[in-house]
Amino acid sequence: MIQEKKYLYRPEEVAIFPGASAGLRNLQNAGFMLFLVTNQSGVGRGWFTLDDVAAVHTRLNSDLAHDGVRLDKIYIAPEAPDQPSRWRKPSPQVLLDARDEFGLCLENSYFIGDKLIDLECGWNAGVKTSILVRTGYGREVEKSFDPRLAAAVVVDDLAAAAAWVLASCGPETA
Repeated sequence: MIQEKKYLYRPEEVAIFPGASAGLRNLQNAGFMLFLVTNQSGVGRGWFTLDDVAAVHTRLNSDLAHDGVRLDKIYIAPEAPDQPSRWRKPSPQVLLDARDEFGLCLENSYFIGDKLIDLECGWNAGVKTSILVRTGYGREVEKSFDPRLAAAVVVDDLAAAAAWVLASCGPETA
């Protein structure tokens, strides 16, 4: 969704990929709830604060709202990789908590990301499909030829992921 900036913590650096807002809006208009699940290890490493992350998310929400998109919730795992964490991807716990909080049916849900841990988070939670986008880190992940990618759908970007989801649902389930 956001162009890769190593350890993004400054709101002025938020840059949404072209087509991402339109794809999200199409999903939202079809009745999908939208969530952002993000590991923010820079907080756990002491490089920036949760307030910095909140400011980035305020900017992101503002930019998305300008395009008619509203995220239902943002889930943050602020721990560093070596720190204990319930929510840090690839743990499914954040999705299980979202299921309980919002009454989601994970078996009819999709998880879109640009890293293998994103796909694993979705698989671990039992989502219908995990989708790898080639934006961000996704192109490099795809080039890794990891055999686990055979279970994923791979598309160019978030707009293509949204189009794939909507096409796979059919008019009776969207």
